[in-house]
Amino acid sequence: MNYNIKRSVSLYSYQEEYYLGKLDLEGCIREAAKAGATGIELLAEQMMPNFPYVTPEFKEQWFGWMDKYGTEPTCYDAFLENKIYDNRTLTLREQVRMMERDIKIAGELGFKTLRTLCSTPMDVIKGSLDCAAKEDVKICIEVHSPFSLNSGWADGYMDMILGTGTKHFGFMPDFGIFCKKIPDVLTAKALRQGASPECVKIVNDAFANRVEKGFTKIKYDTNLGRAHGEYVKANGMPELMEAIEKAGGNAADMNYARASFNYTWCDPQDIIDNIQYIYHTHAKCYNTNAEYEETSIPLKEVIAAYKKAGYTGYLSTEYEGNSLLNDAFEVDSIEQVRRHQEAMRRAIED
Repeated sequence: MNYNIKRSVSLYSYQEEYYLGKLDLEGCIREAAKAGATGIELLAEQMMPNFPYVTPEFKEQWFGWMDKYGTEPTCYDAFLENKIYDNRTLTLREQVRMMERDIKIAGELGFKTLRTLCSTPMDVIKGSLDCAAKEDVKICIEVHSPFSLNSGWADGYMDMILGTGTKHFGFMPDFGIFCKKIPDVLTAKALRQGASPECVKIVNDAFANRVEKGFTKIKYDTNLGRAHGEYVKANGMPELMEAIEKAGGNAADMNYARASFNYTWCDPQDIIDNIQYIYHTHAKCYNTNAEYEETSIPLKEVIAAYKKAGYTGYLSTEYEGNSLLNDAFEVDSIEQVRRHQEAMRRAIED
């Protein structure tokens, strides 16, 4: 059976090489295409000259690159900078204007989806829906760990979708919600920083136990700090920190224990249940080995859910392992993206 699941690359994946000047914007697009992707996800705020102004020269260059490398725009990554002033948060009107600015840029550059962060206030999203409909751009809130679908948090947004009847807002799952193991590159970094094998085992065992029994999901709350605090408490952080302390854990052990709560395991059935509201996907990855296995995320199991659901959108590689390596090693994001694209191809076509 043929599946119409397409593959994209978020240019965030190449942040190490981009920052060091090894790749420019065209180089990132070229490498994504060489890896087998047909879609490009852009961080315009970082990579577009003269942001937030789309110059005629850049627009011509952008679409020229799309033609040259056989790619198309998939998702525009927006960042709602609502704290640009020292003395106040932006007003609702100012935040909506900023969102509308990004929607218009996305539309002008050919993007059909726009990623907004999970911290984006619902009133800002509601206030931007008319602009999204006019530009035919779907606003997608990123379902980033520790958030999840089929949860109180997601229900809050689902109520808004159903209440407004909008076709221009939905979800963007991030594969970080499908971690069955703590990324091995994070574990290795913790050990390099002085964590003890005994404490690392305590943390890993606790994570495995959460996976086995099921995570308590985060609730909807306009106060994200409060929601997160309740989430980690419900999932055993106080008990874990106490166990590390009793084992004589040092600062590196404590940091590793806290970091383990950045990763979540959700049942891939969540994808099937919500597929009609999923318009794009961040295929997060931390380490894809030479056997084309993502070492913390069961890629085949997750992609099988997308196939069963009849998903026809993009899975966009988002490599985030660089920060777990670059304290000691030279990062090769190009190879990691290539491996992950091949791993996804195999899972889709299997």
